[in-house]
Amino acid sequence: MPKDYSRTLRIADQIQRELADLIRNELKDPRIGMITLTGVEVSQDYAHAKVFYTTLHNESDNFLVQNGLENAAGFLRTQLLHRLKLRVIPQLHFIYDESIERGVRLSQLIDEAVASDRSEKETDST
Repeated sequence: MPKDYSRTLRIADQIQRELADLIRNELKDPRIGMITLTGVEVSQDYAHAKVFYTTLHNESDNFLVQNGLENAAGFLRTQLLHRLKLRVIPQLHFIYDESIERGVRLSQLIDEAVASDRSEKETDST
């Protein structure tokens, strides 16, 4: 019988919580600023973790945020070692999550389509 909530998912959730706390309270890099961790995917052997994040910065500043996170990856991994009771602490790979921007764009397109349909119905009924 397969588990509904595997160990890999539990570890990914714990890493996400700990990283969010570390970035908020311990990281002093001004390049990073306010970011939101949207998810963590851990490989089956726990050697690598993809950390997905979003930020309120514009697209040109995302490069700086990415560099700041990559530079802090070693520090964050060391801190995770102290906080988590795992034999292997995964290498952290930070990836900008564009899904929220895509969702906003799709929502705007849907709103525009609905508005144009309404205006067409109003002109047809008059």
